[in-house]
Amino acid sequence: MRAVVMHAPGDVRVENIEKPAIVEPTDAIIRVTAACICGSDLWPYRGAEELNGPTPMGHEYVGVVEEIGEDVHDIAVGDFVVGSFVASDNSCEICRAGFQSRCIHQVMMGSVGTQSDFARIPLADGTLVKVHGEPTSAQLRSLLAASDVLGTGWFAAVAAEAGPGKTVAVVGDGAVGLLAILAAKRLGADRVIAMSRHADRQALAKRFGATDIVEERGDAGVARIRELTGGYGAHSTVEAVGTQESMMQAIHATRPGGHVGYVGVSHGVELDGLDLFFSTVSLLGGPAPVRRFLPELIDLIMTDQIDPGVVFDLELPIEEAAEGYRAMDERRAVKVLLSL
Repeated sequence: MRAVVMHAPGDVRVENIEKPAIVEPTDAIIRVTAACICGSDLWPYRGAEELNGPTPMGHEYVGVVEEIGEDVHDIAVGDFVVGSFVASDNSCEICRAGFQSRCIHQVMMGSVGTQSDFARIPLADGTLVKVHGEPTSAQLRSLLAASDVLGTGWFAAVAAEAGPGKTVAVVGDGAVGLLAILAAKRLGADRVIAMSRHADRQALAKRFGATDIVEERGDAGVARIRELTGGYGAHSTVEAVGTQESMMQAIHATRPGGHVGYVGVSHGVELDGLDLFFSTVSLLGGPAPVRRFLPELIDLIMTDQIDPGVVFDLELPIEEAAEGYRAMDERRAVKVLLSL
C-alpha cells in the first residue's frame, strides 16, 4: 500500500509498504478514504523533533472498516468511521473522566501512521465512532477535521471556559486556532479576538466567528488585547502554537481569574513560577481528548450546523504529499488534505 514516510527533516516520500494486519483482538483495519497533514507533523519536518529512522506519518483519518479483531463488538465491517488521533479504550477511569487522550492504555496514532491507504486502529471500540448516513464531499472534509484539529480546537475552547458573556482571545492562526474560534463562537462567546497577521487566515477567522483581529505579537499583542477589553484582558484564552512566546502571550493576555486552554505542542516552553503566581489564571491543556467530543461534533457536521472542513485550503493526491508538507511549512496552506 502507499504510505507517507519521513526519512529526515524536509525529506518526505511516498512509498509502498506492507498493508497492516490485526495484531491485537481489539484492533480494526480501516481503508483510509481521506487523511491530512497536521501542523504538529511540521515539528520533525523542520528538525525540531528527532526522527528515529524512516517514520510513517499521519494521525488524522476517516475511513471504512475492512476487518475487525475478535474482541471488537461496537464497530462492524463496512462502517464509515472517524477516530481520534489517540486510541483509547474509552472505559478506564481517566477516559470516563473525559480525558481519553491520556487513557491508561493509550496508543498515539502517530506511532501507527494514517497517511496511507490502510491503517490499523488499536482499541477500535473505544477509538472509532460510526457515522450514520453517507457524508457529502463537504461533510467528509469536516469529519476529517474532527479527527484532530476540530476536536483539539473544541477542547481548547472548553478548557478556557469559553461561553456566554465571555471574551475569548485565540493565540495562533493555524487550523487548530481557527477552529477554536469556531468552537468558542458555538459555545456562546460574546467576543472572539483572533491573533493573526495573515489576510487569508484572518478571513477564515472572521468566517468562523471572530469579532476582532489583533496583528501585534508579544507584549504589543497583550497590550492590544487589554486595550480592547477595557484594561482587563480576556476571560478565556486559547494557546494553539506551542512556543515560549505564544504561551506567555496567552497567559499575560488573560485577566486575573481567567482561564487558558493550551493545546499547542510545547517546544522549549518554560514558566516562571513567580510570573505564573501573580498572573492568577487557570491553565488546562495538553493532548486533546477528541474522543470525548466526537459524537457531538459528528452530529453537528452531519446536520450541517458547522462547516470546519473549509479549513482545508489545499487538496493533493497522496503521491504529492511532499508538496503538501512544503506548502504548510512555507505557510502557503493552512491545512492540506491528502486524497486516496
